[in-house]
Order: sequence, then C-alpha cells, then structure tokens
Amino acid sequence: MTKDKLTPVIKLKSLTKRYGIGDAEQVALDGIDLTINKGEFIAIMGPSGCGKTTLLNILGLLDRPDEGTYHLGSKSVTNISSSRSAKIRNEKIGFVFQSFNLIPRLNVVENVALPLTYTGKSRIKSLEIASKTLEKFYLNEREYYMPHQLSGGQTQRVAIARALVNNPSIILADEPTGNLDSKASHIIMEELAAIHKQGNTIIMVTHNPDMTTYADRIITMIDGQIDSDTKDIKKDIQLKKEEKLGSKTESSIIEKPKKTESKPKTIESEDTKSDKKATSKPKSDKTTSSESKELDSSEDKNKKSQKNLNETSDKKTNSTGKGQE
Repeated sequence: MTKDKLTPVIKLKSLTKRYGIGDAEQVALDGIDLTINKGEFIAIMGPSGCGKTTLLNILGLLDRPDEGTYHLGSKSVTNISSSRSAKIRNEKIGFVFQSFNLIPRLNVVENVALPLTYTGKSRIKSLEIASKTLEKFYLNEREYYMPHQLSGGQTQRVAIARALVNNPSIILADEPTGNLDSKASHIIMEELAAIHKQGNTIIMVTHNPDMTTYADRIITMIDGQIDSDTKDIKKDIQLKKEEKLGSKTESSIIEKPKKTESKPKTIESEDTKSDKKATSKPKSDKTTSSESKELDSSEDKNKKSQKNLNETSDKKTNSTGKGQE
C-alpha cells in the first residue's frame, strides 16, 4: 500500500449519539472509535437498530453526535454550521440511498444535474456534465425518461450517477441493493467496485452478506458498538505471518554454518587436483632435459668421429707424399 492510501479520510473518537430524554433515552452509538483510510471499500453489517444508518448519517454530515469528535481529512467537522456542512457534502460526499430519492417531476438527466445547481454552474453546463456522467452507466439513451419509466436497477444506476456527478472522494451507500433483485444487485455492486478502483472511498451499509464480498473491509455492529472489524483480523494474520517468517530466517541463519563446512572440502579437492597437475609438470621438464642431454652427447660423438676421420686422412696423405719423394 502507498502512503496516499494509508492517509485517514475519516477519524472518529468516542462518538456517541442518543435519542429521547430521561427513561425514553436510547443510545444509538456508544463510544465509536473508527479510522477509515483513503481508497477503502467498507461494508457495515449488523441487525436492525444496531446504529448502522445513524453512523452513516453522521459520516455524511446529515446528523451530529452528542459526544466525541469527527475529523474529515485533517479538519474537525464535529460542530460546524449547517451551511458549512452542506458545502462539504456537495464537494466531498456522494449519497446512494435504498429508496433512490429521485425527484418524480424531473427527468433522468435533470435529476443527475441537480447537485450541480448548488455549485453555481449554469443549467446548460450542468446538463452537459450530467449527460457525460450518464454515458459511463450506459444510460444516455434514457436521459429524457421520467423516473417511473425506469426499472429498479436503472433507477439505482441513475442515483449512483447523481452521487458521482460532483466527483466526490467519498461515497456513502445505505442499502444500495435493498430494493433490487439478485441480478440487478450484482450489476450495481460491480459498478460500485469499478468506482472504488478509481480511488474513491466507499462506505456501504448492507444486510446482505453476499454484497460484502465486494468490500475489502467488513465492520459488524451490535447495540451501537463495533463488534468486529476485519482490519484488526488482517493485522493479526499479518503479525502471525511476520512471526513465522522471522522464525524461518532465524533457523536458516543457524543452519548456515553447516552449509559452509561442506564448501572447504570442495575447495580442497580442487586444490589437490591443481597440485597434482602442478607436480606432473616437473616430470615432463625432467624428460625434456634428459632428452636434450642425449642429443648433446650424440653430437659430441659425431664430432669426435669426424675428427678421427680427418686425422687418419691427413696421415695417409703424408705417407703417400713421402713415398713419391
């Protein structure tokens, strides 16, 4: 993982939310501690009334906690004004709801362009951007359909397009497949997974365990508290792996001297071979020297015999010369 992905985008500390007064008081969130890093796909599960939707509403700045702190990026948003909350929602957070929440009197492209009207863009520019966003979901042919003319899957895809039209970094999805059949549900989840691959942080509330297979982190809530978090489980698994690797490296370090003992033997055998070759070389030198001595002696003998022949011939010539005289 890169440092960018490990940057916390959401950090909650001792977050508490209560509803009601006195004996009728109900604790919806009870001291939640949670850190969400950039680019994570988180699925939040739990029984009805465990606080999932309340947590999602606080994360989306639709509600405020009674106690604790909420940091969005590096800034605290625990006690900001309503206007400031609306601006942050429009710039950084996209919402996908179970009931779609499309406006019935507006057509598809107008529903998608709706968040852009709060940014100060002109109507024509907003509709152009909305049309391009719909193309990504293959809905450009239904731009001028009314919401009641769409299927459930198409309606939810329009809602996702509306959530993405402002290019938010965080997507909050509250039961996005709750009103869809299994086929349409998997189509929606595939599209959310594709959005996640582009670098968006997705936090999804769901009752369907099959949908959690698309997430890389699963949080289970019970009675307003986090009961389990697969991030902690993954940490434990990683620690165990590191411990195993550490023990393996230690054992390999201990065994290394055994392996090095065999190496000198091979070196010695090679040395002995080279020594044998070296010792064999002087023998050949001796043979060559003896051969040269033999050649020298034969040459001396030839010289001596030649000298004797010359002397005898000289004697004969001298004797013949005297006889003639």
